Amino acid sequence: MQHPDTEGAVEAESRVVTPTFVVAWLVNFAQYLTFYLLTTTMALYAVRQFGAGESAAGFAASSFVVGATAARVVAGHVVDSLGRRRVLLASLVVVTLACLAYLPTASLGALVALRMVHGAAYALASTAVMTLVQSVIPPSRRAEGTGYFALGTTLATALGPALGLLIVDAAGYPGMFWATAAVAALGLVFGLVLRIPDTPAAARPHLLRDFRLGGILHPAVLPIGVFMLLVGVGYAGVITYLNGYAEERGLTAGAGLFFLAYAAVMLVMRFVLGRLQDRRGDNIVVGIGVVAFAASLVVLAVARQDAVVVLAGALAGLGYGTLMPAAQAIAVRLVPPTQLGTGISTVYLGVDVGIGLGPVALGGLLAAAGYLWMYLVLAAVVAVAGVQYALVHGRTPAARPVAAG
Repeated sequence: MQHPDTEGAVEAESRVVTPTFVVAWLVNFAQYLTFYLLTTTMALYAVRQFGAGESAAGFAASSFVVGATAARVVAGHVVDSLGRRRVLLASLVVVTLACLAYLPTASLGALVALRMVHGAAYALASTAVMTLVQSVIPPSRRAEGTGYFALGTTLATALGPALGLLIVDAAGYPGMFWATAAVAALGLVFGLVLRIPDTPAAARPHLLRDFRLGGILHPAVLPIGVFMLLVGVGYAGVITYLNGYAEERGLTAGAGLFFLAYAAVMLVMRFVLGRLQDRRGDNIVVGIGVVAFAASLVVLAVARQDAVVVLAGALAGLGYGTLMPAAQAIAVRLVPPTQLGTGISTVYLGVDVGIGLGPVALGGLLAAAGYLWMYLVLAAVVAVAGVQYALVHGRTPAARPVAAG
């Protein structure tokens, strides 16, 4: 029988929701909220403020992702080399200044450049805070803790786009930028509060001397990064073309509720699936995610009623909303503590490439075959991703349960 003091120490060591976890969660939520506040408003802002054409306005919005993807290439190495907290704070400062800089931006070119800088800082900050929080989640509850942490992203997804439009309607674009800067500054304040031991300087790789092109992607995590790249292509078909799809089919009401259903299902299931992954292993949760996401895309392909589109949103929440935190938890277990940044950024980079490059190929497919076949092809891509996962990770010992019982 354990001594009461020993039992208390074990319980404390196995806690997921600690003060450090909560503060890091708030930092992450602020980062994603600034992203989603601006995402739905930036293209129209470029048109109204600078007279941009449709393509230029779209690039003004997507240039954020270009900057983020470029930064992901080195984000893991930078975080591992310079230290998680140092990179996090520097990135949060840049994000806050970038949000303020939207106000005086006077040309479309300057707006695109600013969006790239903002995206790069966002990528570094999100990698640093995820790496930081993974260092305080008990290994036996890794998937559960990662799932709880991902709820911040889910809430930002649900609240940000609609809130951004409401602020623009009420206070115009200057009000939108001030509000975004306030959220970013609040995230910086929370970042300053974080106090957590970092990897000792002697154990870190050197920023320049140890940088190798081959070290950008962690080889142990690369198969999971490829898996998430394929899944990201499927998600790109949703976030890029959902509005056009809804207008063509007269399903705008359903599309308006799509991400609400997505967020609601993910919020509920995150309290279940993380624990399931820790106790039963990776395969059951990834299997659920792949099947649900492929089903979501099939449902979108054949939908002719608003309620069916909402159902697709719920399935996407169970699918893509499950796969992202599950992949992050897998990545963390596959790398040593001193390489957490590189491991996590490998997953993020796969997703960013899939979401960033997916629309390029999908645009041609859509023009040639329409929404029905585009979404059916994407469902097949997600199924292929499931097969690839089973071959490269699902059959390995690393996919087995971490926690007993």
